[in-house]
Amino acid sequence: MGILDGKTVVVTGASRGIGAEIARIFAKEGGKVVCAARTLKEGDHPLEGSLQKTVSDINEAGGEAKPVAVNISLPEDCERLFAETHELYGKVDVLVNNAALTYFIPVRDYPVNRWMRSWAVNFHAPFLLSQLALEDMISAGSGSIVNISSGAAIGPGRGPYPNVPPNSGGTCYGAEKAALERFTQGLAQEVYGDGISVTCVSPSQVVPTPGTVFHNLVTGMDDPRGEHPELMAKAALLLATEPLDKVTGRVTYSQQILKEFGWVNEAKGTGVDQDRVGSGYSQV
Repeated sequence: MGILDGKTVVVTGASRGIGAEIARIFAKEGGKVVCAARTLKEGDHPLEGSLQKTVSDINEAGGEAKPVAVNISLPEDCERLFAETHELYGKVDVLVNNAALTYFIPVRDYPVNRWMRSWAVNFHAPFLLSQLALEDMISAGSGSIVNISSGAAIGPGRGPYPNVPPNSGGTCYGAEKAALERFTQGLAQEVYGDGISVTCVSPSQVVPTPGTVFHNLVTGMDDPRGEHPELMAKAALLLATEPLDKVTGRVTYSQQILKEFGWVNEAKGTGVDQDRVGSGYSQV
């Protein structure tokens, strides 16, 4: 028996990294998981990971999962994702907006088409998918939406800036994640009376994934600056399953929320360390 028995779960960006780990842990807890991403099979993307691999891992472990290959930057693909989910498992109980697209490019050099595509994936898709999920959740009188944010939402603070880091091209991505955190709390307030929880969580430390390793944010799983993807997956599970009044509207960090609820004994990083307090939305 698991805490998600009988629940239908949609996880975006489930082909690798945090999304794949969320899908695995949610399925282990009994959820019927629809894994969504662009990369259906190995070799479709330069980075390691695919929907077929995630779903195969889940099914071999005794879980229930299906792949749906979609490009969530397209509204019609967001609609198709929910239509296929309804055919597979029925109405959606849990939505995890995890998919992300990152280009580390300074604003002055940022191609407009990439800027628009980045916002489509990182902010507009969570809006569209949340709208679609609400159609199921409001009628059920319950549900959970978990948005995955990033420490990039914190920003560099006020100047002067004598030492600009070499990977300082995260203005677009950081703005998108800050917007997602504000969206989380606004939507949580709107649907509170419908019994729907809306939350947001970021890693307390950088999670080693094919993407973060590619961008040289960490070197791999053994990098002491990072945290295992399982911590983010467990934090998402906590937020998706704890009672509404305990979590809705929370903008938090993986190890912070796990320590607060007693799911881990030790914690560090953003949201925990005194010099890494988190974003403004995590303080209210």
